[in-house]
Amino acid sequence: MNNLDAYYKIGFIMKPHGLKGEVTVSIDKDTPNDFSALETVFLAENNNRLIPFFIETISVRGDKAFVKFEGIDTIDAAAKISKSSIYLSKSERPKSERGEFYNDEIIGFEVIDETFGALGHVTSVLQTGANKLLAAEQNGKEILIPINSPLIRSINKSKRKISVSLPEGFLDI
Repeated sequence: MNNLDAYYKIGFIMKPHGLKGEVTVSIDKDTPNDFSALETVFLAENNNRLIPFFIETISVRGDKAFVKFEGIDTIDAAAKISKSSIYLSKSERPKSERGEFYNDEIIGFEVIDETFGALGHVTSVLQTGANKLLAAEQNGKEILIPINSPLIRSINKSKRKISVSLPEGFLDI
């Protein structure tokens, strides 16, 4: 299972929790699933190969979860999987609502300004506190546009285009 593009990251194993193989997981803000209902997740190994892990027990508290995986029964075994990213198949992800999107869905979308025309393509979505920023690259320069702002006019998933209306001088910053 090497096709990471068919999966999306839902969290990160921080460290062992207790002595019987439990781990503390940091849950990503963009994770739509009811985390406590998961039965199987995939962990990325060093070479980005995904390995399925079966969940024995899970307890969610805010943006953290305490997880016990089958076959991970000691603090040493838990330490070996610490610092691993946790993934789910995109096919299991609920479809985003009209006007909403998952961060990884818009990577590669073309950003077009009403005045300046094509600005480049989305390279990433950055989370800065409560705000999300759309990062696009134009001629080697990174442009950051607040997502929850009137600057973004529309997102067309089928055409893979994002229409924006940037104020004069915005690109000079």
